[in-house]
Amino acid sequence: MPRIEPDVGAGVVMLMGCGAVGLPTVLGASETLVPRALWLVTYAALLAAVLAAALYEGHRPRRATAAYALSVVLGWTVVATAPGAGWLPILLVFVAAVSAYIVPPWAGAAVIVLNSVVIAVTMAHAGGGTADVTIGTLLYVLIQIATLLSSFAIIREQRMRRELAEAHLELRAASVVLADSARARERLRIARELHDAIGHQLTVLALELEVARHHDGPAAREHVERANRVARDLLDDVRETVGRLRADGLDLRESLTAVVCDIPGLDVGVRIDDDVPAGEDLTATLVRVVQEIVTNTIRHADATRLRISIETTSDGAVRLTSVDNGRGSPALTPGNGLRGLTERINALGGDVLLDGSDGFRVTAKVPAR
Repeated sequence: MPRIEPDVGAGVVMLMGCGAVGLPTVLGASETLVPRALWLVTYAALLAAVLAAALYEGHRPRRATAAYALSVVLGWTVVATAPGAGWLPILLVFVAAVSAYIVPPWAGAAVIVLNSVVIAVTMAHAGGGTADVTIGTLLYVLIQIATLLSSFAIIREQRMRRELAEAHLELRAASVVLADSARARERLRIARELHDAIGHQLTVLALELEVARHHDGPAAREHVERANRVARDLLDDVRETVGRLRADGLDLRESLTAVVCDIPGLDVGVRIDDDVPAGEDLTATLVRVVQEIVTNTIRHADATRLRISIETTSDGAVRLTSVDNGRGSPALTPGNGLRGLTERINALGGDVLLDGSDGFRVTAKVPAR
């Protein structure tokens, strides 16, 4: 079962609450100071403005701010034109809570003050006494402050969880690269020892036997020739082993699986073709590229799913494609992370294409080496 993020859950509850407190007035249980049809249109516009502010938050800040400002004004209008609607001022509590996601804290505090003024005036217009108006307004002030602080707490928890996921991802990638580097150094050390010690000795043995083969003694010549063949076979085996030690690196599939597994809040899938020729340099580059893609998705995409595929093209090149189900960004401005990703691919002679029109897509291609 997919996990519901705290801010998403809070948003769903908020919209349900807005609908619940306005339902009695919608059904005609309380009178309005304006024609009911006009009030219903204003109320629907309020819900639409709150929803628009939530949808634009994070990637269209100006539109989000404009939608939120409209929702504040519409909230005042809805409450003020239905003074006898009981709990309708809770709409202003929800509007105040949304401010934590869109405007600075001082603006949220100003919204609470203005909301409270509207609530006090509305309660007084409904015939409430001074004590009732004072207590009721104070109650709504406290509720607004509590919901606003709760929103700040959700935002802080979300930010800390995202930073923890990024740090965890960086640690995994660094561990994979360091392990690959340590294995590479060990392979090179063993390769040098085999080449300098056993390889040298077998070469000398082959040369000595080659000289001995030309000496007299037909009975011994057969054994010398056999020894010569064995020595040459051993020398070939050593050379083959040295070559494998120099060429073999950390398995690409294991490396990437170790990096992307169990990312909180993000389902990451990696598919790698069996014929991808990933050497040490390419493996290290792809590990860092995938790390940056996942980090970028966590920070900016607001996505729940990320799919990465690595395949060999018809011309022998290696192509990496990643796509998420996030909000994307048509006006894409690469930051330091994406610029670093591009530089890593360019260093291997490849190129990168970034597309934010539908989710966020990265296509990187490295030529055959």
